[in-house]
Amino acid sequence: MINHKLFVEFLRVYSFQPATAFWRAIEVDVLKKHLPQSGLCLDLGCGDGKLTSLLYDSKVPPELSFVGIDSDPDETKQAETFSFYKRIHTCLASNIPEDKNIFDFALSNSVLEHIQDIENTLVEVSRLLKPGGSFLFTVPALGFHQCLYGPLFNRGNREDYLREMDKRLAHYRYWTIDEWQTNLSNSGMTIESSVEYFDCKEVQRWETISRFTAGIVYALGKRKYSPIEVQKKLGLRKTQNRISLPHWLAGLLSSILSIGINKQGNEQNACLLILARKL
Repeated sequence: MINHKLFVEFLRVYSFQPATAFWRAIEVDVLKKHLPQSGLCLDLGCGDGKLTSLLYDSKVPPELSFVGIDSDPDETKQAETFSFYKRIHTCLASNIPEDKNIFDFALSNSVLEHIQDIENTLVEVSRLLKPGGSFLFTVPALGFHQCLYGPLFNRGNREDYLREMDKRLAHYRYWTIDEWQTNLSNSGMTIESSVEYFDCKEVQRWETISRFTAGIVYALGKRKYSPIEVQKKLGLRKTQNRISLPHWLAGLLSSILSIGINKQGNEQNACLLILARKL
């Protein structure tokens, strides 16, 4: 179920990414119930820092601090403006320049599906966590492909559509709970709890918004560049970082883009929230 207040806030700060704003408004509402309130937290894939700020309604508890890492220097430069980050590193998630056993918590929101070297990344997270430390992350799961509407026209090939979608989104895997448990165990961690979210109706609404926004941007780049890369080339990311949509306009857009979405959807869910603990 979409949180309209969050959707408005995400539309305001991600004005050129309405599909992402829609996804995050559902995801973050689930994630907020499991967030740490104290200690030192590794923000794995921190991006520009805006998402982490919104997770805490721009009021990160004083007892909590973050170390952010991301591979995109343009994003980490933006993240440096947030005071809740003690340090920020531009690096790969499999090679983080921090001492072992120092983090109480690690957080990763819709990041692990984009990382090819997942095995070494999980090992690195385990190395950095204190014994008993927690790793909270969200990822798309097996149901993501199953929930997608697919090509607009019947003559379109669904398998080709899914491959192109994964390429555009840079999704490398859709693991089940059992597959995550196996790989986390190999890294010295175990799953404590999990939550499924993002039902088929919501996925298809996201797909429709994305088809006519990021999908068009991707086509403009002749499917050679990711939507983010195209946005950077067009200067849209810089504009987005400088301005926010007026609250009334974001509110109007959120109402239009989410019409009928909170009615009962399919029982199938496309994403997983997992809370793991280092042994």
